[in-house]
Amino acid sequence: MRIPNLMALAALLAFATSAAAESLVGERHLTTTNPTAALRDADHKPAVRITVWYPAAEGSEEKSLDIGPPGEPLFFVGSAAPDAAFADTRRRPVILFAHGYGGSARMMGWFTTVLAQQGFVVIAVDNPGNNNFDKLTVGGAVLLWDLPGDLDAALEAAKADPVIGQHLDLRRLGVAGFATGGLTALEAGGARFDLARLRDFCAAHPDDGVCRPQPEFPVTADQAAAALAGPDLAPEAAHAGDDHSIRGVKAVFAIAPAFVQALDPASLSAMTTPVSIILGDADPVASPHTNGGVAARMIPRAQLKALPGVGHYDFLSTCTPAAMKRDVPLCRDLQVPQGQTHFEALQAAISFFGRTLGAP
Repeated sequence: MRIPNLMALAALLAFATSAAAESLVGERHLTTTNPTAALRDADHKPAVRITVWYPAAEGSEEKSLDIGPPGEPLFFVGSAAPDAAFADTRRRPVILFAHGYGGSARMMGWFTTVLAQQGFVVIAVDNPGNNNFDKLTVGGAVLLWDLPGDLDAALEAAKADPVIGQHLDLRRLGVAGFATGGLTALEAGGARFDLARLRDFCAAHPDDGVCRPQPEFPVTADQAAAALAGPDLAPEAAHAGDDHSIRGVKAVFAIAPAFVQALDPASLSAMTTPVSIILGDADPVASPHTNGGVAARMIPRAQLKALPGVGHYDFLSTCTPAAMKRDVPLCRDLQVPQGQTHFEALQAAISFFGRTLGAP
């Protein structure tokens, strides 16, 4: 059942800017700390989990990254070789990757492992208090401006790692993300959070997809407001509008970005970092009209690609027959084959990063 990934990789070879694509992927895990993580983590720990994917040496033994019960996974993700040696000694362009609300780095492995196959080093995190492994928290749901800090901390940890650090070309640094991770990517590229603007928008449009309680972890507007006004989070809320960009980012790729109404329009208009956005025109969660489309219109020279009939969760890993049989909510209402959607996103990302960061 690796056919979707292999087909996508084979087709993408025609679009890759490198002379030859790598075929094996390695995976390494690190941990680091971010002070704001303690405000989001259920146990008030500052730890941040990191996953790094990269081109692996010939002969490395890949293992399945698929999600779900052994023998009957719910999502086809791909494969990678744990702790494999790097393919060579070259320094390679780096992509920081941010997952969506209640998601995980692994759930987006269909995207990140193919980037690694193409020669990039991808550094991803599981956001504390807002991932599908740990207990979700109100802090994790509302402190969205702190998420770029997780990526920044992960980058520093990867730079300091004796194995990984020597393979990073930090002159060629990009960032990508899905949904809330798309918001994170835009912030990392220079956009600034405006908490009052999001509150005003949701007060006027309570039925907008980003204003309704999210199914992964429902938090009402009143609960969010109370938490942000409380003694634990109020000091951090005062810094929502600070500069949360990541130094050195030269390209931003956002997949179905969400909560764009939380971004200051002036900061979007002032962005000089190249931005490419891909989304589905049938997305009811992060509506293009109030999210990705808004960002594309405001950011100078931003690229926008809208995929007909594609919804929000189409950009997650491929649903398996077992997931369909079990009626997994994330796999409902898929009108377009996910392999086609994934191919479009990968083609756009590899082409964009090839132009902005150079061939891996």
